[in-house]
Amino acid sequence: MNSQTNYSKGIFWAAFASTMWGISGTILQYISQTQNIPATWFLSVRTLGAGIILLVIGLFREGTHIFDLFKSWRLVGWLVAYSLLGLMANLFTFYMSIKTGNAAVATILQYLSPLFIVLGALVFKKQIPLRSDLIAFGVALVGVFLAITRGNIHTLSVPVASLIWGALSGVTAACYVVLPRPIVEKHSPIVVLGWGMLISGVLFNLWHPIWVDTPPINGRLVIAILSVILIGTVLAFSTLLYSLNFAPSSAISIVDAVQPVVTFILSIIFFHLQISLVEVIGSVLVIVAVYLLQALRKRPTDD
Repeated sequence: MNSQTNYSKGIFWAAFASTMWGISGTILQYISQTQNIPATWFLSVRTLGAGIILLVIGLFREGTHIFDLFKSWRLVGWLVAYSLLGLMANLFTFYMSIKTGNAAVATILQYLSPLFIVLGALVFKKQIPLRSDLIAFGVALVGVFLAITRGNIHTLSVPVASLIWGALSGVTAACYVVLPRPIVEKHSPIVVLGWGMLISGVLFNLWHPIWVDTPPINGRLVIAILSVILIGTVLAFSTLLYSLNFAPSSAISIVDAVQPVVTFILSIIFFHLQISLVEVIGSVLVIVAVYLLQALRKRPTDD
């Protein structure tokens, strides 16, 4: 198999993973807006279920090596930080952004996470911004403005609460990417995600146990929750990892643009989302901004 075929295969699986996340976001909107369930109860079920499934997969793949992570207190500290500030915070803020607004806008705001990563490096590491950074930030700001105001500064297309939760989901998504890096250098990403989800699930259950204030369980709710766990967590993340065997991370990250596109399309079909040309242009500008940021920052040695 030649390198071009490998590259195409990697892009395909990355696009598939991004599509799964887009579908999951739409299902989340269905759960949050049509099923009368507490956000914390749903997140308790989702994280605990996903954690157990991922660790079972890890156990079949690596055996008892899934426990090796706990031999280092330093890595355990990073894992707890990842679970709290990355997974828990991101899942909660993203869910609330959808619940108070819609999946399309929430996805666009979360998609800004690469910009927050660069911004964090500029603020905390005192790095000098590149010209490409400034261009990307400028394009992103214009895009977000158009997407949330439809071009009119006096109106908002989504509630303020949704914008705040969405912006926080972008920040926490940046934490989700940065915090586990010291761990995944030495351990399988699936195992790291599995432990992170399990820890998040335990903590969410301390906040809201799944047996307390359990909502009426029906077939649709069960299918929706299983879909989010299997499609939006296990399947999406696993295929993304698989894609890294064939294409560089710089290319894979750019394919993430499929997610907001899928979410927009599904929101229009199933939730009859009314979207204007200005909002489309704004969303495209956000995607272009992230593409510019990642493409122009790509190192020549990246393979």
